[in-house]
Amino acid sequence: MEVVIICVTVFFIAALFSVLQEPAGRFMQRYQYKKFLHVEDYYRNLVSAHLAYFRRLPDKEQHRLLFRTFLIHRAKKFHYVGIEKKEEMPVLISAVSAQLTLGLERFSLNYFRDVFVLQHDYHYGYYSLPFMGHVDSTGIYLSWDNFLKGIHRADENSNVGLHEMAHALAYVNFIVKSEEDKHFKNEFKNFSKTARPIFQDMQRGKKNFLGEYAATNYHEFWAVSVEMFFENPFRFKYELPDLYTAMTKLLKQDPYELIVNGRTSSMA
Repeated sequence: MEVVIICVTVFFIAALFSVLQEPAGRFMQRYQYKKFLHVEDYYRNLVSAHLAYFRRLPDKEQHRLLFRTFLIHRAKKFHYVGIEKKEEMPVLISAVSAQLTLGLERFSLNYFRDVFVLQHDYHYGYYSLPFMGHVDSTGIYLSWDNFLKGIHRADENSNVGLHEMAHALAYVNFIVKSEEDKHFKNEFKNFSKTARPIFQDMQRGKKNFLGEYAATNYHEFWAVSVEMFFENPFRFKYELPDLYTAMTKLLKQDPYELIVNGRTSSMA
């Protein structure tokens, strides 16, 4: 009898939690939104000064990106390794994460509580070559020098922030499955129908503008594709049109359309 009572109690608590979870989430988001409104101008000035993509967005989507930046910033713990903290660091890193996931419903990359910011390239594990950034089970790692070069388009084909956030997005959806976005997971299958043959051709030696590093493995192919999608959408759309279209459907954004017509037509 006691076992039955315990089972019923557990079931009741689980059911109650399920019912209350959504309204509790909405309440917390409204609470956070009120706090965000007090600092929105600060976020806007800072993000607008550094992210060209943000400046091109319509007002509604700018507001959406800024609020998500605020939420991501508050949800993460930023660690500064061999570098002095500056107020803009966590905001800009959060903004790049929000840029990547702007078209998705699930955007917080919630598995990753810790973000580590380093000054320069660094060595990791047994690898001989230095890293600009990486993602593993302990967190997201970024070298600040390379991050700034990426967001300021010092090299239009490199954006370490977007690259590592792309790895993190795949990690939470496919590896730990801590924050699965239904659209992203379902559409990634369609994306791979186009992407896999291109990747396999690259591994056989065929070259394209994604570059040799994208042929390292499929994880890097995905992350490099994200970089190129946002950093060089004109060339991407011209040289790999089917892959570009697959990316617009997957991320529900269209950087080419945003630049040409001032709107991102694939946005939800």
